[in-house]
Amino acid sequence: MTAGRFLGTDPWAIEAEGVDESVLAHEESVFGLSNGHVGWRGNLDEGDPRGLSGSYLNGVFEEHPMPYAEDGYGYPDTGQSVINVPNGQLIRLLVDDEPFDIRRGTVHTHTRRLDLRDGTLGRRVEWTSPTGRGVRIASTRLVSLAHRSVAAVRYVVEAVDHPVELTILSEVLANEPVPVVHEDPRVEDLLTEPWRPVEADVLGTAATLMHRTRESGQVVAVSMDHVATTTASAAPSVTTVAREQLARTTIRMRLSPGESIEIVKIVGHEWSASSPPSSLRDRAEAAVADALRGGWDDLVARQRARLDDYWGCADVEIDGLPRLQQALRFALFQVFQASDRAELRSVPGKGLTGSGYQGHTFWDFEAFVLPVLTSTAPHAAEQALRWRHSTLDRARERARLLHLDGAAFAWRTIDGRESSGYWPASTAAFHINAAVAGAVLHYVRATGDTVFEREAGLEMLAETARLWCALGRWDATGAFHIDGVTGPDEYSAIVNDNVYTNLMARANLRGAAATARKHADVARALGIDDDEIGRWESTAAAMHIPYDDARGVHPQSAGFTDLERWDFDSTGADQYLLHDHFPYFQLYRKQVIKQADLVLALYFAHEEFTPEQKERAFAYYEALTVRDSSLSASVQSIIAAEVGHLDLALDYLAEVATIDLDDLHGNTEEGLHIAALAGTWSAVTAGFGGMRDTDSGLSFRPRLPPGATRLAFGIRIHGCTLHVETTSASTTYRLVSGAAVRIQHFDEEVVLEPGQPVTRDTPPAEPSGPRPTQPRWREPRPAAEALAV
Repeated sequence: MTAGRFLGTDPWAIEAEGVDESVLAHEESVFGLSNGHVGWRGNLDEGDPRGLSGSYLNGVFEEHPMPYAEDGYGYPDTGQSVINVPNGQLIRLLVDDEPFDIRRGTVHTHTRRLDLRDGTLGRRVEWTSPTGRGVRIASTRLVSLAHRSVAAVRYVVEAVDHPVELTILSEVLANEPVPVVHEDPRVEDLLTEPWRPVEADVLGTAATLMHRTRESGQVVAVSMDHVATTTASAAPSVTTVAREQLARTTIRMRLSPGESIEIVKIVGHEWSASSPPSSLRDRAEAAVADALRGGWDDLVARQRARLDDYWGCADVEIDGLPRLQQALRFALFQVFQASDRAELRSVPGKGLTGSGYQGHTFWDFEAFVLPVLTSTAPHAAEQALRWRHSTLDRARERARLLHLDGAAFAWRTIDGRESSGYWPASTAAFHINAAVAGAVLHYVRATGDTVFEREAGLEMLAETARLWCALGRWDATGAFHIDGVTGPDEYSAIVNDNVYTNLMARANLRGAAATARKHADVARALGIDDDEIGRWESTAAAMHIPYDDARGVHPQSAGFTDLERWDFDSTGADQYLLHDHFPYFQLYRKQVIKQADLVLALYFAHEEFTPEQKERAFAYYEALTVRDSSLSASVQSIIAAEVGHLDLALDYLAEVATIDLDDLHGNTEEGLHIAALAGTWSAVTAGFGGMRDTDSGLSFRPRLPPGATRLAFGIRIHGCTLHVETTSASTTYRLVSGAAVRIQHFDEEVVLEPGQPVTRDTPPAEPSGPRPTQPRWREPRPAAEALAV
């Protein structure tokens, strides 16, 4: 999809006019709403036409066999796939028995608006039926950030030029038809109709459906109720029925021109694999009743209040680049609504906006999403880390299966069990364990949350430290090596001494040792003694970090820089993504990089490299990186900014910020790229803000993006909010409350007191060398094109 499909550059909204069925699935992802627990794709109220229907509950999935051409030891027996829960979005309209359908009759206007401050999706339609009866329809929906299990719709219909008989059918529908979801017929059968009815109840105008999955044993209760008001003199008739797969409330009304009817629909969702169905029914119905008592206006007000609090810290302001401003706020909104009420659940790779990646969460949640949440919504970060901690027993089981000590967290999962059958890019990617440990260490440094550190953090750090000690080997010279692993770059596999993995493992080991010494009583309870702590420290100190003296760069892994380079000149533009056109055997034995790997180490382990090493490494790996992963551009933006290539940094930032709005990878219909969207925040704060997190505090080296006149952002530190505002001439730091904070502004230490802004000059940027080159056909889209208004 090309830029410009969405209207204008409203800094607080995404708007679309008309309906193009060919891109409807893409728009449904962009217009999706969630709160981290409930997710509704941006489907039309009436359900048809649609690209892909989607109503999700975080953690709800169906199990299915994992088919293998050849089985092997340690392969997962079962997989997990997210499934649609019974859909409560549906509101169908008949006008004098003619169904409202944008493919029939005449659509005079049709607009949709995602409001990033109100957290609502609005729709306005003026339509004339095939028989000449005109109506105006206005719907607004939200997935509540205040009521965790509640989603709601306000649906208003007005008669335009003739009296009309209206019939409104508000539904909850289970086992909606879905496209083919798997080539294996056994899996297809399970995922096409995963739900078996448990109970269907009606109480007055309210209805509840309960269903149980066929294999995973999860029970879902979805309840709905309505309030109908009208400007007409007669009251509408309202009846509700429910059967196994469908609950329906039918509202009938006669309107004269200018009269209207308003329906407020409240939908409650509950699920569990262990609670009795009656308990889930009661909870879903209670949530609906509670929301109805407050009413629509209360739902909207509390939604806005929650987002106002979030934006008070998380907002990024970038003056002079209006489309980038809009895209950044869209990205931050999506990250927040994917996680705010997840509460002891993780954030899937697509959030709750689509079924891509089968609803799994990956390492990029800890590596890319949690840094944003830790610094802007730490309550959500803590809950997600506690979810990861709740899967620790499964991670221990996985480590034992692999004949290792400690814990090996699943590469892709919903409930903590490994759900990937391709071991070179999953089981061997042990760096996920360092990502988990790194997220723990960052969260504790940023928040000072010693309760979490004692209750969960140390245990995760210890078990991952034990894993590294068991995974590596000592050589005759006393160096410690980690062999046969896969780093972040998925065009390499089963390599020795991946620099990123080794550096992150070293940080994990040091962090575990320091935390164990800090909380000696907890360490003793976990069976950690001084000998084990000493072993972690000595292993970290001996960790081997390869370096290519001849080329003056760190190899991505041992021997990587000696491999044959990929023949980029002979690779056509139509042969990307490479893994769709070439065998992995060829990719694995050449110098070609899918996504930032060594360059990611330059950021996450920034203190391990000199400025000169960073500059040489960035130039070297730019020429090899094809960005066939959505995770790459934000990291490349960060390091491009650090080494002085601000124009290139902006190109990459523009790319990742518009990845879903412009559907740059052609797969946004499957859901948004939540980790990539989270990367926009890091590209701004760590890239152009120059922010680095160290054991001694935060440091900043801010630079303005080309074309911008001002950049401002906020971060939370130990419960306080620090605002940073920079122009070409100066940077101002403002601490809102709390104790004094020490930061570094370039090479100057600055002490910040609450309520006392401090302004320092922004030094002129040092000249950079020649702009690094990328592989043929893989240059980033110029920011001037991506951000054109």
